[in-house]
Amino acid sequence: MNTYPLNIASPEGSLFKGNAVDLSLRGTEGDLAVLAGHVPFVTAVRECDCKITLEDGSVREAHTSGGLLTVGKEETIFLSSGFVWKEE
Repeated sequence: MNTYPLNIASPEGSLFKGNAVDLSLRGTEGDLAVLAGHVPFVTAVRECDCKITLEDGSVREAHTSGGLLTVGKEETIFLSSGFVWKEE
């Protein structure tokens, strides 16, 4: 599976830094998924549940109160105003 560097941070600090296969969440224009090689863009993120698929196929889930998502050529960064991992 193709992966890309993903960094998730909030005012409390870094919450995730590693390689991801997929990040699914809700932008201002609706649901979206970021995969490796995605075209660069920036969008606001609404309050939603989000999912991160990791290299090993496992999925981590969290709830975010919103934030800003920047998809770049080298890295994807999600700056969240509030982020809570769901129990695994």
